Amino acid sequence: MDSFEFNKVAMAFLGVVFIVMGLNFVSESLFHIDQPETKGYAIEVAEASTGGAAPADDGPKFDPVTPLLASADVGAGESSIKACVACHTFDEGGGNKVGPALYDIVNKAIAGDSEFKYSKALVDYGVDKTWTYEELNGFLWKPKTFVKGTKMGFAGVKKVEDRANIIAYLRSLSGSPAPLPAE
Repeated sequence: MDSFEFNKVAMAFLGVVFIVMGLNFVSESLFHIDQPETKGYAIEVAEASTGGAAPADDGPKFDPVTPLLASADVGAGESSIKACVACHTFDEGGGNKVGPALYDIVNKAIAGDSEFKYSKALVDYGVDKTWTYEELNGFLWKPKTFVKGTKMGFAGVKKVEDRANIIAYLRSLSGSPAPLPAE
């Protein structure tokens, strides 16, 4: 290899190094991020008061549905459950699908259908409990938050009015509907 060939190879290598270093310099100046002095996130915690008992965590927070049930729209509730039909039946005598049958569900025992295999979390949660209006409200709100570990793969219904309509429709699915709660 003569010196002219060596010079061409060396210049090509130095040219690539120069371009890469130049791009690095330009991108650093365009996308510069200042590093904080201490790494991590600052989490602000309210200091506990020295007197009195600490407030108890009453579980998940969602709007109550009871005041809305008297004026709830059963037809809107029936329209809202269209997505539920894929996993549940709503007809009298309807069998279980991926989820249990929901005919006459209001005031039934939670996880009480012996022909359906519920998650252990729902069975444990439902000991000595029934599907009251507020239990249904919480479960429809966010099933996985309301009963941690449930296998129901549903994101939930955000609006309390929509939940009231669905619960009113579920209430209507009975030979003798459960009485509305007194306000």
